[in-house]
Amino acid sequence: MSTQEQVKKIALAAVLAAIAFGLMITSFTPQQSGLIAAIVLMVTLWSNEGLPLAVVSLLPIVMFPAMGILTTKATTVNYANPIIYLFLGGFLIAIAVEKTGLHKWIANKMLGIFPSSVRGIIFALIITSGLLSSVLSNTTTTLLLLPIALFLTDEVKVKMRLALGIAYGASIGGILTPIGTPPNLILMGLMDEFGMKTIPFMQWIMLVAPLVFVMFIVVGFILSIGLKDHHIEENLEKKSLDGNQKRVLGILAGLILLLLINAPIKPYYSGLGLSEPAILLGAGLLLFVPPLNILNWMEDKENIPYRIMFLFGAGFAIAAAFTKTGMAGEIANYLISFTGLSLLTFIVIVATMITFTTEITSNTALISIMLPILYEVGQKTGVDATLIMMVATVCASYAFMLPIATPPNAIAMSSGVVNVRTMAAYGFVFNIVGIILIVTIAYTYWRGVL
Repeated sequence: MSTQEQVKKIALAAVLAAIAFGLMITSFTPQQSGLIAAIVLMVTLWSNEGLPLAVVSLLPIVMFPAMGILTTKATTVNYANPIIYLFLGGFLIAIAVEKTGLHKWIANKMLGIFPSSVRGIIFALIITSGLLSSVLSNTTTTLLLLPIALFLTDEVKVKMRLALGIAYGASIGGILTPIGTPPNLILMGLMDEFGMKTIPFMQWIMLVAPLVFVMFIVVGFILSIGLKDHHIEENLEKKSLDGNQKRVLGILAGLILLLLINAPIKPYYSGLGLSEPAILLGAGLLLFVPPLNILNWMEDKENIPYRIMFLFGAGFAIAAAFTKTGMAGEIANYLISFTGLSLLTFIVIVATMITFTTEITSNTALISIMLPILYEVGQKTGVDATLIMMVATVCASYAFMLPIATPPNAIAMSSGVVNVRTMAAYGFVFNIVGIILIVTIAYTYWRGVL
């Protein structure tokens, strides 16, 4: 990007922020209007990449105190939220998985379960992508699996379906664990901050697993329609595990076991009471310790996603600002008018609003804004805030229509075998299916458990 292009993008963000402030000042306080303007500035810069993501994510530390929104201390404390360290531990494990090539072994095992028909491979890639994305970033998962998928066939139509399967699988599977995608982590962090009862790791999985696996089936079936007579070759190299891969796999197994033991099962078992961020971070740090030596700080520190950690901090800071300035309460008052409707209707409204809004905005920014608002709605009306916040969080990850909606979509588009019209057509169908399934599961299952 040239300097001139970058200046234009920054100028556009500044103009939109000024317009937002001008519109908001007629209805809200200067603090609240300034907050909206700051968010518009940041979301625009995140979207058009006028400034690096990490730089934009650090802007609240400068802007919020300057605009009287939050003090420096109240802003910066959000960049040390415990959930950030849970993510750091998870990413250290992900780095080790990639470094040792364990992901390729996992992919081979997953692909080996299914038949080598086109439909079988589509299902294999969707499920593999989804399960990997539940512990790795969806961006990393898509980047790792896409070359494998494109290697399987020379037919463009089949390649397109495989690429979409991987992208959609990564988005679907990201909700399977609390660490699978940023909105999940933001929800966990805000629940802790608001003094709400947090959702244990294994309980989270049990809550969302039905949704995830039904979506896997629906997406796989629809993407494989009309491909019965097409040909596919499975040319994956099969290797046994080496020593380092076995060590990482052992740590993963031990981590899962510890999380299972630590998770309370009310009223029968209270769990170990250990901090999940500490467990994840401890597992990640263990990879540096002899005799494992899987990770080396000098070699691997560059792969740690500090910019995403700053992005989390920005999200938590935005959420804190919404609460502190009273903006969450103001917007909550508008939403309260809908709570006179049935709970089912209100869930449908929230799910639809978040699902289609996240197509054109950062899901991290969107969920950081909406969760404090929905919490306020719950406080003022008695609507189950945990249920509504969970619905919104899941919907924020279910963006299937546009390349800008989520990194997996953009990566699938970059392969050259997917066009916007096709992605939008499939994506719209999956958005609607996702809303129906989320609303159904939330109303019939989550409502009785959360």
